[in-house]
Amino acid sequence: MDLLNQFLHFVLKLDESLPAFIENYGVWIYALLFIIIFCETGLVVTPFLPGDSLLFAVGAIAANEAFGNTLRLEYIIPLLIVAGIIGDAVNYSIGRRVGPAIFNREDGRFLRKDYLLKAQAFYEKHGGKAIVLARFVPIVRTFAPFVAGIGKMRYASFAYYNISGAIIWVVSLTLLGYFLGNIPIIKNNFEAVIILIIIFSILPIVFEWWKARKESAKDRADAQTSL
Repeated sequence: MDLLNQFLHFVLKLDESLPAFIENYGVWIYALLFIIIFCETGLVVTPFLPGDSLLFAVGAIAANEAFGNTLRLEYIIPLLIVAGIIGDAVNYSIGRRVGPAIFNREDGRFLRKDYLLKAQAFYEKHGGKAIVLARFVPIVRTFAPFVAGIGKMRYASFAYYNISGAIIWVVSLTLLGYFLGNIPIIKNNFEAVIILIIIFSILPIVFEWWKARKESAKDRADAQTSL
């Protein structure tokens, strides 16, 4: 429970925890941020790590004169883009190599072969859009490259959208934090802003869930009508 509380404090109080880390460890902040972004995008077991809110907070802190000399945008943006690209590439490779074996397990209740075939068809049709947009959706951001690997999306196509998505994601959110993060009303309500970022990031998942449920209900109604 203490560990969970510490993690929540870190995520919701990024405006305090990151500056404290800089004061204690200086340039090692670059290593910490690289590891967080790499793990969130590259390891299926760590989808809970902060991504969008972290990038926003990094931009806001870089704009602060007290920390601007240590956390510089011209260094941190390229570094985190590389972290995001490598993370997705590793995740894709893991999915491509071990994913099919997971789907083919006889005792798999949810990870069945028909799911693999659906994933493959989905990424053949929407691969690029899925990889880029998934960057902005927590949880989905972690699993999208893994499923793309399982679905055997062509690596050349995946690499193109992986790089494009990482650049758009890191640059947009970091610069948003840089230019807006130190506005008094945002700075004084930073915790609320982080929560709003998380909520808005999750909205696409809620919308897709609602849409799928509505379509499923319609299909059931049509099936009953045809009977």
